[in-house]
Amino acid sequence: MQKTRISVMGCGWLGFPLAQELVKKGYEVKGSTTTPAKVDVLQTAGIEPFLLSFPENSSETDLQDFLATDVLVFNLPPSRSATDQNSYEQLLQTVLAAAPAALKVIFVSSTSVYPDLNREVKEEDAVASPSAASLMLRCEYLVQQATAQSTVVRFGGLMGGTRHPGRFLAGKTEVPQPNGPVNMIHLADCVGLLLEILQQEKWGFTFNACAPEHPTRQEFYTLAAKGLGLTPPAFALAEEEKYKIINSDFIQQELDYTFLFPDPLQCLFAPNF
Repeated sequence: MQKTRISVMGCGWLGFPLAQELVKKGYEVKGSTTTPAKVDVLQTAGIEPFLLSFPENSSETDLQDFLATDVLVFNLPPSRSATDQNSYEQLLQTVLAAAPAALKVIFVSSTSVYPDLNREVKEEDAVASPSAASLMLRCEYLVQQATAQSTVVRFGGLMGGTRHPGRFLAGKTEVPQPNGPVNMIHLADCVGLLLEILQQEKWGFTFNACAPEHPTRQEFYTLAAKGLGLTPPAFALAEEEKYKIINSDFIQQELDYTFLFPDPLQCLFAPNF
C-alpha cells in the first residue's frame, strides 16, 4: 500500500516538528523552507527539502513537484505589513492554482479572526468570506473554495519550543487589559491536533485550537517573566474590558482529543518547555 504523501509548506516553529512527527509515523514528507541553510537540516530529518521563496527563488516546476502530494499543510504566517499581506494572499492563490484538483489541504489560521466581543467565541463567530476585513478570513475562504477536502485550524497564541511567553512582555509598562483572559496553545498540542486531523481524515471543518483554560494576562505574563528571571510587566490600571475567550470544545469533541497542556500556567513549569 502506497504511503500517504504530505507536503508541509513552512517548516519553521510549527511545521518542522510536525514534519518530523509525520516522518516517524511513516508518511512520505516534503517540506519547504526559505532558508538555504535549512535544506540540509530537513534532509537529515528524513524530509524531502524544497527551497521555495516567492516570487524570487521558486520555479513553477519546483512548486509543482512540491504539490505532487496527497495533503498540503499550508503553514506560512503572514507579515504584519499591508504590502506583505497582499503578497501573502497572492502567494496562497498561486499555490492553490498550481495544486492538483484532488489535493487535500490543512490551512493554519489564527484566532485573531475574532473581534473582542467580551465573551466566549466559537467557530461560527467568524465566517470566512471574500470581502472580510480580516486577511486570514479571506484566505480561509480561498482554501475552502479551492477544495471541499480542506480544514481550517485557528490557533490561539503560540508558545513552547523557542517561544517562551516570559519574553513577550517582560519589562514593559502600562500593559493593557490586566484582567483579560489569555488564549494560548502549546506547541505539543499544535502538533498533536494536526496529526489527529491528518490521521482521522477530518476534512471540511473549521476548528478553534486553544488551551481550554484562560488565566488572566496579569497572572500569566507575570509568572512567565519571573520563571525566566526577567522583570515582570507592569500593567495599566483596570480599564474598559476588551477581550475574547476562545472556545475549543468542538475540536476536542470531534477528534476525541485531550489537551496535553490544558492550563497555560502549567506549561510554564513543564520540563523542556
